Amino acid sequence: MSDPQFFEARDGVRLAWRELGEGRPLLLLHGLFSSAEVNWIKFGTAARVAADGYRVIMPDLRVHGSSDAPHEEEFYPPDVLVRDLEDLVAHLGLADFDLGGFSLGARTSVRAVVAGMTPRRLILGGMGLAGLAGWQRRGQFFQRAIAEYETAKRGDDTWLSIQFMKTMKVDRIAAAHLLDSFTDTPPEALAALTIPVLIVCGEQDQDNGSATDLVAALVDARLATIPGTHMSSVTQPELGEAIAAFLTA
Repeated sequence: MSDPQFFEARDGVRLAWRELGEGRPLLLLHGLFSSAEVNWIKFGTAARVAADGYRVIMPDLRVHGSSDAPHEEEFYPPDVLVRDLEDLVAHLGLADFDLGGFSLGARTSVRAVVAGMTPRRLILGGMGLAGLAGWQRRGQFFQRAIAEYETAKRGDDTWLSIQFMKTMKVDRIAAAHLLDSFTDTPPEALAALTIPVLIVCGEQDQDNGSATDLVAALVDARLATIPGTHMSSVTQPELGEAIAAFLTA
């Protein structure tokens, strides 16, 4: 496991990232309540991509992993994760790179491109059209998971998410603020995504809506279906294989 490195975002919050491999830069953003280590390193995805000559750069998003989780609301303006990504790109001096993410990481990657970031290629894991355009519904679910953190029972719809939050030792105060910073990406805004896009999604994953609908909404997108649900697909070797195949095609 690579040790985290740290930098300061524009608002002074200390954020972490990890790296694996050498070559062309690929930024990979993890999912909600996860971390670079769990999402990309633990199950070999980063190593698989790095083996093809990539410098895989994996930030821990604000409130996640080794990054700070301030409790004050002022540290969570709209799209703060996009600003953090812009700050990391500037800190590393990256000009020509590829970008991707899983779930929240995919959402953040799309928001960054809509805001003007210019990766050469884009990878969106565990994402469908509704997950971009209809964030409010997903956001309300996770706010409810935070509210039911101590009271949910096995079988409740929030149970699995809460168990994951407990495993990852998520700071609930900071997480609630972060959820409020997320914004929707309406389908018409997706016209800004003219670069090649890979949508990679578990065959049983409908958590963020239809991946097929998202492919149809984009100018230059292809779909790779891999085994698993939203939670289990990140553990599959097929995730790294699909990303590597897209990048080396």
